[in-house]
Amino acid sequence: MSFINYLSREINCKIVYYGPGLCGKTTNLQYIYNKTNPDAKGKMISLATETERTLFFDFLPLALGEIRGFKTRFHLYTVPGQVFYDASRKLILKGVDGVVFVADSQIARMEANIESMENLRTNLAEQGYSLDRLPYVVQYNKRDMPSIAPEEELKNLLNPNGVPDFGAVATTGEGVFDTLKAIAKLVLTELKRGSGATGGNQASR
Repeated sequence: MSFINYLSREINCKIVYYGPGLCGKTTNLQYIYNKTNPDAKGKMISLATETERTLFFDFLPLALGEIRGFKTRFHLYTVPGQVFYDASRKLILKGVDGVVFVADSQIARMEANIESMENLRTNLAEQGYSLDRLPYVVQYNKRDMPSIAPEEELKNLLNPNGVPDFGAVATTGEGVFDTLKAIAKLVLTELKRGSGATGGNQASR
């Protein structure tokens, strides 16, 4: 859940990019980081494993306005996609306010996408969250690759609830900010309802 830093008058929200290995989670974050105003963002932190990296950075979008006189700072995380990093994934999901599920559009990766979505639901449930009640969006990445599934098929498989979804090519930035804006909007709507923010004079992460 988001927390309030009274000292800096900021509400801090955590958004996690989730999906199978090498689907483009890291590419999404790197693109966002590179295009974000240097004055509005913190340092990007990378925890490297042998096969994948977990990335994290925070930024203060200057155009989103304030909630009850507080600015909103977003903390963006990626999770490792490989199955054997499940403990890391659970840890990163702690206190999540919104999820971006990044799917790999390639037909050969359909099973991996479905497994990852099921794994997301399981890991959230273990922490008392339900994906159906959490702000989330779906991104169909790698739309520029050969042998990709039609978006309609991906929607049927991965987005039965009809949440906002976007085709994307994260390497060029196509769809990256559309995805981010959609999840930010959903998280802010939830915050304005008053269910997200918790008190406590806590320091920034």
